[in-house]
Amino acid sequence: MKKTFYVFHNGKPAEAVIRRYTAADFEAMIEVQRQSFPPPYPEELLWNKEQLTEHITRFPEGALCAEAGGSIIGSMTGLIVDMDDYGHHHSWEEITDSGFIRNHNPGGDTLYIADICVVPAYRKTGIGKWLMQSMYETVVHLGIARLLGAGRMPGYSSYASVLTAEQYLSKIMAGELTDPVITFLLRCGRTPVGVAENYLDDEQSCNYAAVMEWRNPFKT
Repeated sequence: MKKTFYVFHNGKPAEAVIRRYTAADFEAMIEVQRQSFPPPYPEELLWNKEQLTEHITRFPEGALCAEAGGSIIGSMTGLIVDMDDYGHHHSWEEITDSGFIRNHNPGGDTLYIADICVVPAYRKTGIGKWLMQSMYETVVHLGIARLLGAGRMPGYSSYASVLTAEQYLSKIMAGELTDPVITFLLRCGRTPVGVAENYLDDEQSCNYAAVMEWRNPFKT
């Protein structure tokens, strides 16, 4: 996959590209993660070269990056799984093989999103939506049933003393609250189907995540 398009950056059209990432991009990919997930996000959860090697080897169609001005500004990584093997109460470590995706199953029914990130300088330009749309196109191209992933809920820690994670998600869906990740995923067309407990070591989300899907409209 490779697509070229324009986003508006600092008020001006800027050419951007979405393509598969390769070994030559590894250092830049890790830096993108470092910028996208500053502390208190655990640094040990950022990609490393061993994980990235597995991504491009096992499922290159699910290893996408966004580039602008000659620099990588975002990325998105997925794998195929059969959700009957996991259910909606899985952890990130379990369903992504701790980010190594050695459990990638080409015969599965779901393209599972292990990660999406965009550097702060290019947020609100639409790059994240373009990455998501590109992965939807991959789902259609491969003829699988859906895309699924669990979104962090970084706003939840401010409400955890008065709301359960399910109640927090319900209030977002009712328009009473917004969350930087969940609201973004909703705007990308994702639909909540559950809440995963102890999904990730994530202080801001109190370790919860909202499991959200996109159904392939060409599959019955």
